[in-house]
Amino acid sequence: MSEQDFADRKGAALVAGGTGAIGAAIVRTLARRGSAVTFTYRSNEGAARALTDELTAPGAHVRALRADLTVEEDGAAAVRETVDAFGGVHTLVYAAGPHVPMTHLSQVTPSRYREQLQADALAFYQLVHPALGALREHGGNTVAVTTAATRRYPVRDGLSTGTKGAIEAVVRALAAEEGRYGVRFNCVGPGMLTDGNAARLIESGDLDDAALAVTRRNIPLRRFGSAQDIAEAVAFLASDRAGFITGQHLAVDGGYSV
Repeated sequence: MSEQDFADRKGAALVAGGTGAIGAAIVRTLARRGSAVTFTYRSNEGAARALTDELTAPGAHVRALRADLTVEEDGAAAVRETVDAFGGVHTLVYAAGPHVPMTHLSQVTPSRYREQLQADALAFYQLVHPALGALREHGGNTVAVTTAATRRYPVRDGLSTGTKGAIEAVVRALAAEEGRYGVRFNCVGPGMLTDGNAARLIESGDLDDAALAVTRRNIPLRRFGSAQDIAEAVAFLASDRAGFITGQHLAVDGGYSV
């Protein structure tokens, strides 16, 4: 494995949701493998500053941008500022999205579902659409972090899988339409992790010990993954080593979706 997969790439990677556990792991991985990185955050300025300081100290080129991707102009501005700062976008990573509690769909009102679509599926589109021109210019790629649950549904996860499924449909559509420009689109689907949204579900009590035991038994590897596992998959799909892969969903779930 090359430790400098992105050192010769023109432009930068733009990572949405860089202060979350998964997003931060992706930012670190791309930066340490030679990419300039811009990452967005919505409100956690302290975490954004700490991550920037951590990576710029050893010489990486990293910038943080405050952005609310539910606002159409914020997505376009993030792309524009990345192009202005680094001369282009070679990789777009969508690792954003709000915390999603586990609940039966019968308890989810249409207005709550609409909010989730706007906060996640629409936010993705409002970032990827203005980035298409920059991605075409450099033969770039997009990786959307979605969920393994679109392949094997866990009960009470419909609020997440419905919106992540919408993102995956758009990714496949863009892979079909943008391939003629040399632009690739793929998804990484996390399973149960020791950090990220899964950790918040454990902390909130949405997943108790009994539920965790059942979940672990449903995973062939009998363990949970980590944010770094997701970052490794994202970095692979963004690299030239995956240059003939597009329109795909890579589940990083310990075999849960088998």
